[in-house]
Amino acid sequence: MTFALPDAAAPIFLRGLNVLLHLIDKAQAAGLDEAALMDARLAPDMRPFPDQIRMAAFSARSCVARLTGQAWPKTDDAEASLADLRETVELSIRFIEGVDPAALEGAEGRRIELRFPGVELDFEGAGYLTSFAIPNFYFHVSMAYAILRHLGVELGKRDYLGRLALIGA
Repeated sequence: MTFALPDAAAPIFLRGLNVLLHLIDKAQAAGLDEAALMDARLAPDMRPFPDQIRMAAFSARSCVARLTGQAWPKTDDAEASLADLRETVELSIRFIEGVDPAALEGAEGRRIELRFPGVELDFEGAGYLTSFAIPNFYFHVSMAYAILRHLGVELGKRDYLGRLALIGA
């Protein structure tokens, strides 16, 4: 059996985005002070909780868009509540679910250029997905998880792993 980019990209991001929704639900159920959560971080020089959610959601939808050669839906990056963060994650899920899997065919070789201040990165699609997009996405998912754990939210490994791809499941 071959495993191709279309088999990986959307399903991996959708799984992680659903983990983010679950983490938001757990944060709400824990009764955390929402204003404090919006500024919560593990270290003074790291981005706060909302940025971790926002950056993961953006990473997922922008990756699929880049791999398919289309624009992605933008947000104003001003989420100020858990409800706002949920909406951003759901936007990414809707976008990715709406992409025709056939649009990912041949994306392994598509040229992907990323430009940040002081950084220029050039990839082929497969390398972009595996060496940048997926690790970057899961970095932000794991930071959101870690911040909530740090604040005392009851979370375990299964909360991070999400739905497993088990035979017969």
